[in-house]
Amino acid sequence: MTVLVLGGGVSGLSTAYYLTKQIPFSSISLWEASQRTGGWIKSQKNEKGIIFEQAARTLRPRSEAGANTLNLIEELQLSNDICPIYSNSAAAKNRLIFVKGKLHALPSSPISLFKKTSPFSKPLIASFLKEFSVPSKRIKDEPIYDFMKRRFGIEVADYLMSPLICGICAGNAKEISVYFLLGKLFEYEQTYGSITKGLIFNMLAKKTELPKSSLLSKMRQEKWSVYSFHSGLETLPKKIHKVIESKGVEMSLNTKCTKIEFNKKELIIHNQKNTVRKKHLFSTILSEQLAVLVRDEHPKLSTLLEKIQSVNVAIVNLHFRGTLIKDPGFGFLVPPQENLPILGVIYDSCCFEQKGDTVLTVMMGGHWFKKYFSNFTNDQQFYEIALNHVKRILNITESPLSYKVTILEKCIPQYTVGHRKTIEQIEDYVRKAELPLSLCGMSYNGVGVNDVILAAKNL
Repeated sequence: MTVLVLGGGVSGLSTAYYLTKQIPFSSISLWEASQRTGGWIKSQKNEKGIIFEQAARTLRPRSEAGANTLNLIEELQLSNDICPIYSNSAAAKNRLIFVKGKLHALPSSPISLFKKTSPFSKPLIASFLKEFSVPSKRIKDEPIYDFMKRRFGIEVADYLMSPLICGICAGNAKEISVYFLLGKLFEYEQTYGSITKGLIFNMLAKKTELPKSSLLSKMRQEKWSVYSFHSGLETLPKKIHKVIESKGVEMSLNTKCTKIEFNKKELIIHNQKNTVRKKHLFSTILSEQLAVLVRDEHPKLSTLLEKIQSVNVAIVNLHFRGTLIKDPGFGFLVPPQENLPILGVIYDSCCFEQKGDTVLTVMMGGHWFKKYFSNFTNDQQFYEIALNHVKRILNITESPLSYKVTILEKCIPQYTVGHRKTIEQIEDYVRKAELPLSLCGMSYNGVGVNDVILAAKNL
């Protein structure tokens, strides 16, 4: 069987990796339009050896998807390269939001739920207890903001959910589907009438066994919160690339697909250099990009794929001399109602030691990129905006030793209301048309690194 994997991000690399395990004697090719694999995961060292992460930087080990990634890491013999953040560390416990000109620590333990902490007007436990008696609303889907406001009140929606969505997908909680992050809780409400009742029934139900591995056991024993690698998160895609290449996967960089034709049970796939015939295509590129490639023969499929739009994010890495963060933590997020051009700031050097210096990452734009940056023409403008806000919010007076600005264009798909239905329609079309096409990647069933790796395995 001859197959082609389209896209060399972590999703495409993982798809090729799992294909080599399932169909080891097949001819597998991978095309990547850029000069490197790894996609948005990029760990770059500056001249002083400081790591600048230009997108994703840590992985969560818990959940089925997290356990699957740990198994993959073990298979790749990368266990000794892991650098964990433990649950009792400041970086794990101290997560903040910037509201009304001040930084506020979010509740981080069961005890803190019973205390009134700013900016909340009452202890969070009050909102959770009230949820039990809130009437349910029978609907198919709704914005995650509306769901949280209905079930827990406006403060939880404004100060917990909205900044969280900014941090995860740079999106607007008032547009993102509840299924993006809280699908299970939404289904509890629809099935049992309340989230609380659903959680009780779930606790009594038989639990799904997570795949066992020594690394998973070590994670639980040592109580990891999140983790990365000593040389940055790009360690993972680099190793997958090396392994699949050693297994015979034909890697073609700087190879951009320009058109896809479906000829009965095979495909004719064009790039800027030549044309190939394949039995099956695994597309891991953004749905918007795939839509253009299939538009001529399958305009209806193209229209469905175009519904899943992505946003631009600006990343500004800042490196300062010495230790400047007075209250160590993971970082802070900014709720949209603050009307600031930054989404949040990650305290990289509080998470992982950076030679005694301070390293910060400022996230900007996302859903609001055009609103704030439509007239920007150079990196210096993004740098100045980021630095001004960091200095003001964190009371930093020093200038950075170095910095890097990265504009990630169309980097995070937005799972807006109706996303699940769109995915079902896409899958239904592919199935009925009997297309030799499989879809994977962040456009469909999860934007996180763990999500796309597990999706690749399942595919």
